[in-house]
Amino acid sequence: MFTTTKARLNILNKKSIQPSSPVAQTTTTTMALTTTKTKRPVCSFQSSLATTLFCVILFTIPALLLLHTPPASICNTFSTSTTTLFSGDLRSAEFSWNHLSFSSHIPPPVPLKIAVFTRKWPVGTTPGGMERHAYTLYMALATRGHEIHIFTSPPHEDVSLINTKNTNEPIVHFHEDAEPGQWRYNKAWEQYEVENQNHRPFDVIHTESVALPHYKARNIPNLAVSWHGIALESVSSSIYQDLLRRPDEPMSESFNKSFQVMIPKVLNEIRFFRNYQHHIAISDSCGEMLRDVYQIPSKRVHVIVNGVNENDFREDPELGKKFRSKIGVPQNASLLLGVAGRLVKDKGHPLLYEAFAKLIRNNKNVYLVVAGAGPWKTRYMELGSQVIVLGSMSPSELRGFYNGIDIFVNPTLRPQGLDLTLMEAMMAGKPVMASRFPSIKGTILVDKEYGFMFSPNVESLVEVLMDVVAEGPKRLAQRGKACERYATSMFTAKKMALAYERLFLCIKDQTFCIYP
Repeated sequence: MFTTTKARLNILNKKSIQPSSPVAQTTTTTMALTTTKTKRPVCSFQSSLATTLFCVILFTIPALLLLHTPPASICNTFSTSTTTLFSGDLRSAEFSWNHLSFSSHIPPPVPLKIAVFTRKWPVGTTPGGMERHAYTLYMALATRGHEIHIFTSPPHEDVSLINTKNTNEPIVHFHEDAEPGQWRYNKAWEQYEVENQNHRPFDVIHTESVALPHYKARNIPNLAVSWHGIALESVSSSIYQDLLRRPDEPMSESFNKSFQVMIPKVLNEIRFFRNYQHHIAISDSCGEMLRDVYQIPSKRVHVIVNGVNENDFREDPELGKKFRSKIGVPQNASLLLGVAGRLVKDKGHPLLYEAFAKLIRNNKNVYLVVAGAGPWKTRYMELGSQVIVLGSMSPSELRGFYNGIDIFVNPTLRPQGLDLTLMEAMMAGKPVMASRFPSIKGTILVDKEYGFMFSPNVESLVEVLMDVVAEGPKRLAQRGKACERYATSMFTAKKMALAYERLFLCIKDQTFCIYP
């Protein structure tokens, strides 16, 4: 809920009040503290050491990622039946909680008060993946009757102009003394402490990635962190990006120097991640990485795959036809591929750009629609009329996009990532083609009927694109039906919210850790 700051309404855009002020006794406020900025560790490496570390990572990280693919037996079992027969302590479950059955028809046994720390909260603008995840999750939990408090950075919009009539929504606290979008965890923590001391204490604290730094999270037993990206993933992503260089193209100096920063960052993460009591992994392979590489005890790692709003993303053929007509897809188009998200290098757009350029040399009726913003938007325009480039799209606009395409492409170069766009496309009844990474192979494309995987290089992607063209829209539509059934059983906002709810209940009271 977004409101103004009168009489403890749901947007608490607070002014600093001295503790001695009588107003502080009746109004939720923040206390003024000096901002303390976290400094990155500065490490000095000799050239030989940096080279050695680079070589170690270059050859070990890809192998490490391959080794951390979830066991085939688990994937195969869940591909046919998304509900597994499990009983016992949920904390011992090393698979995704999305495979378990939690009833949405039964109210929660205890209404929880949950504090959420997130760098940004979507207000009017087109949100990124992490913001969309947080918004979808906590709107669903608020609907379940839980009291949700969001602690976040100031928005770019004037929240007083936003119409707010629905009371069953999260309470959003925008901290002050910062530019719009600038996150200051210490200011947010001050707001949390005021709310926690002056009203009912919080049952659970949830931080999206390192919104709350590890030294603040240390020794807080009821705190959980969701990992949307880790430094080890950034290292491996940089390697895959560099592998796309042409043979005659030199390695960039910035790429070489970046390892002097990333290597100590990985080591620091392995050391400080254990300060967080509960870890939520967004994919099965991420859970494996946290247990085996980051050395987090298994019972403190919980896999809950992100979900998307099932009302926003569903199959709607008529909407798809209108979308194609609106953006000018020719009637003689034999195939329409789609890609959406940030148009940046680590999302694999150099890969898709090169592959599609090769594909259309001999396929004049195959089209690609690009939804998103970023540096590669202009590059895609260079490919001519067979590429239709759109800007960023809201979730409601994306519904038409997904229904209009024949297949969704995700060329990501982030091995541990699990983009919401994959789930949204499947929910709308579309097959997907994506990079062959453990996170995607173990959670999304667990059955060959759901789509295609390719190695993160141009040759492999071109080969798969040719296979897709050969199949054609009718066969792809059959695949899409299977995708929709799987996605609605695994990736809905309701499914995700019920899993988080059970975890938070388990954190509050261990009796709720026993399933069923």
